[in-house]
Amino acid sequence: MTSDKPDFLHEAGPAAWRMAAQVVTAVGQVLLWILTGVGRLLRPITSRLVAALYGRSTPPAVPPPYGGPPAYATPDGTLFTRQPPTPAGAPAPPSRPPKTPPLLRWVHAWRRFGESWAYGPVTGAILAVAALIELPLHHLQVVSLPGAFALAATLPLMFRRESLRPASAIVLGALAASLLSGQQVLLTTAFAGLYTLFLLAQQLPRQSTGVLGVCSVVAVGVVYLASGSLDDIPWLAGFTAVIAAIGLGDARRTVETAEASVDEERERSSETLTQLNAAQREQAILRERARIARELHDVVAHSVSMIAVQAETAPYTMRELSPEAKKGFGEIAGAAREALEEMRRLLTVLRAEPGAEPEVTPQPRLDRLGELIDSHRGAGGEARLTVRGSARPLSTTIELSAYRIVQEALTNARRHAPGAQVNVELEYQGDRLAVRVTDDGSTAPPTTVNDGRTKVMGHGLVGMRERATMLGGRFAAGPRPEGGFAVQAELPVGQNRRS
Repeated sequence: MTSDKPDFLHEAGPAAWRMAAQVVTAVGQVLLWILTGVGRLLRPITSRLVAALYGRSTPPAVPPPYGGPPAYATPDGTLFTRQPPTPAGAPAPPSRPPKTPPLLRWVHAWRRFGESWAYGPVTGAILAVAALIELPLHHLQVVSLPGAFALAATLPLMFRRESLRPASAIVLGALAASLLSGQQVLLTTAFAGLYTLFLLAQQLPRQSTGVLGVCSVVAVGVVYLASGSLDDIPWLAGFTAVIAAIGLGDARRTVETAEASVDEERERSSETLTQLNAAQREQAILRERARIARELHDVVAHSVSMIAVQAETAPYTMRELSPEAKKGFGEIAGAAREALEEMRRLLTVLRAEPGAEPEVTPQPRLDRLGELIDSHRGAGGEARLTVRGSARPLSTTIELSAYRIVQEALTNARRHAPGAQVNVELEYQGDRLAVRVTDDGSTAPPTTVNDGRTKVMGHGLVGMRERATMLGGRFAAGPRPEGGFAVQAELPVGQNRRS
């Protein structure tokens, strides 16, 4: 015959378990209600405390009561309305800069104090004073052997930033001597010893930190066995405090090393991004130069070529042309051919790699300034060339830039001051070439000539300035006090001489 006891236990077990769960749930729910009620009662106090520490943010808006102005609720439930807007034309109220929350101000002030030179001396002195104050609480005299040990175990921490290892040797030696001699352990001296272990573990290498941990544990064990200074402290707590201090210091060192590695990696990434951006800008410049060269070749070069061809063939297709007309068409064809040559040189420069001086031949040099002056005179202008200093051959870039500056200045003089006397001066100095082109603006009032030229020939001035500054030189242009216009440039030649 089978007993019913197992079936009863089988049914009673789950029922008791469910009842216990219901009881626990009911008790927990009651406790939650109580805590919720206490939280609601303390909400105004906690809100004001948080606002005092972290600062008060803009309160949330609530619907206006009874159709009144917009209202806002403070954390404690108080409603207040927004001030009416400032009338049009009235001066706006002065804006107040946002205030830093008190807790953040305290944190920033403590951080600044921790980074200052006075942090070590002040905190070390405070710890030494606290040790002297703690001595009478244990019925010990200040002027005594325990007092001397207390000062020796705390006062050297004033110099921990300048000389950590010597100061640590004094602190730990004084603490060990005090404990081995049977002196009563003080809270301040114990803290000084643990803090010193923390600092050493933070500064020492990993292997040295391991040796420090083993020696510290052995020293604490010897103190427990040889004297009764630590009898009031359980041995597990003593060993745990020493190991925790050293472990925290080692962890802090690991974190600082990781942060330094992250900062270095971030700096390397920033440098890499900077180099990448520079390379991308260089590639963009090269693409833009190639696009400009392509457009010049496809559009402008074709048109100028057509002008040259038509001007050259005109005397053969138009029999009734006068000698003057034939000469004019010849000059047009020659100018077009010269423009094509100049454009070909420009395209070569645009297509060249940056930093490389393109090989373009022939390039106008300073020995062709005489031809340029004669061309200016043939166009109806008056010009005179003066060379000072010891003339010597310079690099193609320097002579080409000087030639172009003189050419542009003569062109502007013919355009804005026709018939004016132009003086072209070259002066070979020790390490630079000075170029000066002046005119007297004799065919028009000085103000009109100068103002019109400054406004009209803006692109020419920009081009001359870019040629000078590209070589590291200086450029200036403007009206002269006595009338007329002056263009001056200085091009460095010290590093561009021919060998």
